[in-house]
Amino acid sequence: MSQSPAAPAMLDAIVVGAGPAGLTAATYLRRFHRDCLVLDAGDSRARWIPESNNCPGFPHGVSGDELLRLMREQARKFGARFEHAEIDAIRRQNDGFVLSAGPRQWRAHCVILATGVADTLPEASWTGDAVACGALRLCAVCDAWEATDSRIGVYGPLADIAAHGLFLRSYSEHVTLLPTDPGSSPGDGAVEALRQAREAGVALLPAGGRLEFDGERCSYRGPDGTVATFDSVYPYLGARTSAGIAAAAGAELTGDGTLVVDAGQTTSVPGLYAIGDVVSGLNQVSVAVGQAAVAATRVHARLPHVPRVGGDAR
Repeated sequence: MSQSPAAPAMLDAIVVGAGPAGLTAATYLRRFHRDCLVLDAGDSRARWIPESNNCPGFPHGVSGDELLRLMREQARKFGARFEHAEIDAIRRQNDGFVLSAGPRQWRAHCVILATGVADTLPEASWTGDAVACGALRLCAVCDAWEATDSRIGVYGPLADIAAHGLFLRSYSEHVTLLPTDPGSSPGDGAVEALRQAREAGVALLPAGGRLEFDGERCSYRGPDGTVATFDSVYPYLGARTSAGIAAAAGAELTGDGTLVVDAGQTTSVPGLYAIGDVVSGLNQVSVAVGQAAVAATRVHARLPHVPRVGGDAR
């Protein structure tokens, strides 16, 4: 007679995601002497950063890969454990949660969701190379300073790019909107942003052109065949998020599909926390790190107190 497989051990906490937010949470939890497992799908948004110059503590800049390497090394130093997994379900069970990735399962009293978002990029084989050299830039708050006084293009649906163009106008007088949707109007919500952008000197090219890359810069080939070349292009084509996994467990979402949390980073489901880009707000490494510290501290306070036993007095 075959035996049923043993249930996975109940952990104090599981962190889902190994970007700056998740790695910070893991470091804090381990330094609280809490059992902590990090489930990592290996696709942190931070890996796209060629060089960040607004990350505190790195006056000479740091690449996303190097930042992730250092933060993972720090979490491991304090005993954080990692498993490669892409979670497809979270469900409440008795006094905790069960997380699933296909047939694999894990259990924990608390869960910190740090899965971030995945940017939608232009459909082309060269996007990775263009991001690596700064021809495509993914975050104006992060790196518009590096694009100061250069030729900047803003690529995406007209309703979305007007406000971004206006924001970038404070970095350069050479900002151009590159709409992807021919025949569209900005809609009531973006009319004012488009008016302000145009009044500020932001240019507007005909919609429906094609974005190209020559190995150094991106160009926009308009529907009439004219070509405009830019030092940097910011694409605003939306992003994908795994917040729906938490929503399926009962967590509340905002209108834009991000998770609603309180001041302690708790979702509407007690014991389920969310940090970083999966939460509505400013998508920045420093913000994610701060949210991680708050969430991990709240998790520690929520869990039963465990007096320390043994160890050599110092």
